[in-house]
Amino acid sequence: MTMSLKYNFFLLILISYCFSITTHSLQHDLTPPNNLQHLTNLFPHLSFNKSFSYFFGSQNIQILDNGSYINIILNKVSGSGFKSLDMYYYGFFSASIKLPSTYSAGVVVAFYMSNSEVYPKKHDELDIELLGHEKRKEWVLQTNVYGDGSVSTGREEKFYLWFDPSQQFHEYTIIWNPHHIVFMVDNIPVREVNHSEAMSTAYPSKPMSIFSTIWDGSDWATHGGKKPVNYNFAPFIASFKEMEMEGCVWNQSNSSNYNCSNNNGDHSVPMGINPIEGEQFVKLSEEQKMGMKWVRDKFMFYSYCKDLNRFKILPPECK
Repeated sequence: MTMSLKYNFFLLILISYCFSITTHSLQHDLTPPNNLQHLTNLFPHLSFNKSFSYFFGSQNIQILDNGSYINIILNKVSGSGFKSLDMYYYGFFSASIKLPSTYSAGVVVAFYMSNSEVYPKKHDELDIELLGHEKRKEWVLQTNVYGDGSVSTGREEKFYLWFDPSQQFHEYTIIWNPHHIVFMVDNIPVREVNHSEAMSTAYPSKPMSIFSTIWDGSDWATHGGKKPVNYNFAPFIASFKEMEMEGCVWNQSNSSNYNCSNNNGDHSVPMGINPIEGEQFVKLSEEQKMGMKWVRDKFMFYSYCKDLNRFKILPPECK
């Protein structure tokens, strides 16, 4: 075989290998499990006007359809975000989100819970972060958990998605109660964190607000910061609707007082539905476990519990 033929053969193998990696991360033709209960159908949708306020970048927030549809925008001037009027101690929290459809490297869209404004040195946090990419379809879902200021131990897990999140709305959900934390996409669990003894000091234990934001994460979001935001493609617009928050509302004037009624008197939640102690919220069903296994087997590409380069000794909950 001549050197030229050897080179062409090697090049063909390399291209095939790269193509296999790309197609693995873009498995948008796989059919997700469809036999799971749609928990998001159990709760009312909330409007911006009654349940949220501006967090930052108010000039880059568009409130539409009487507050039921919100666009948050990132441009050269600013990112933007909104937050819940109330803080919650456990509950069910969800939003339907459609992501920017342009080149989005470095862009971060987040739906998360935090109390850093109230407990700056001992804050809790639950993150759903959607990280942009230079290829439109390759958005990455990152989840993270912090408790009592445990920011030195990031508990990240990263997933590709089984759909193009920029073409239509998809549901992103956080369940948080004394038993476990569950992150869900379109009602399919992607991650469960049990309130175990190993997680006791890092399990979120204080009331938190709900935040929805878009911002510039050029220094880390895409390929570890190698792909910064390109503002030639701005504005970057993330759309939110069908917001749901159901749980115990914290009375900030009396830290020991929690209002666990249905949305402060909104009785559109069916009787017997308890997002904190109800059977369908305190443990996963067998169908949900199978759905979570499907996602983790096919789409998870990073877990801190498998990162031996980062941790000489893995965190205790990984064992």
